[in-house]
Amino acid sequence: MKFNRVFMALLLSLALTLAVSGCVSQGEGAEEKSNVNSTAENEVLNIRANPVTPWNPEPIEPVIDPTAYISPQASVIGDVTIGASVMVSPMASIRGDEGMPIFVGDESNVQDGVVLHALETIDEEGEPVEKNLVEVDGQKYAVYIGERVSLAHQSQVHGPASVGNDTFIGMQAFVFKSKVGNNCVLEPTSAVIGVTIPDGRYVPAGTIVTSQAEADELPEITDDYAYKHTNEGVVYVNVNLAEGYNS
Repeated sequence: MKFNRVFMALLLSLALTLAVSGCVSQGEGAEEKSNVNSTAENEVLNIRANPVTPWNPEPIEPVIDPTAYISPQASVIGDVTIGASVMVSPMASIRGDEGMPIFVGDESNVQDGVVLHALETIDEEGEPVEKNLVEVDGQKYAVYIGERVSLAHQSQVHGPASVGNDTFIGMQAFVFKSKVGNNCVLEPTSAVIGVTIPDGRYVPAGTIVTSQAEADELPEITDDYAYKHTNEGVVYVNVNLAEGYNS
């Protein structure tokens, strides 16, 4: 009899311990708590502050407009600002942990597999690395993406870099140490490195532009250019996708 009482006491103690630790179901409340914890964990994993490093002792959380949509499979880290109605698709990486800040303007889209990253913009003494910053409207950025910009699948913009308004960066295109103007098109697999692309120009598919002379001679976008209105349609689709996913 004494053994049974001891055994039952041990079972009761074990049950209470498991209940407190959440290992025993507690009905709807437990399920709701589990869902909240799961959501919080996902948010921590894909949208979070940058880590503390020798060149940046301050963790900074991303600032994301509530009308933007960030896929759970995308990553947004650190000193990043995401504007209104921005669509960030699965497997995109916007990583403000080395070069910062990164800015993405209203109604732009960051499609599947796109990478936004930048070279170090603060040294270990806390001083800005000016050569790795770009200036737009009096403000300095590691990466600046303007309004109504499309960054198509697997393209990369690596700072220091800026992309002007209403510009289309095609699939697998690459921008590095460059400024791309307004109303431009980088066709798929093209690259611009260390140059400034004037407004209203396009870079033909597969072309690599590495000198300012080449950039200045790029063809102008005219009414008969095949991709003149491509960006308008892509922006329209992605603004509505952001709204749809959020709803």
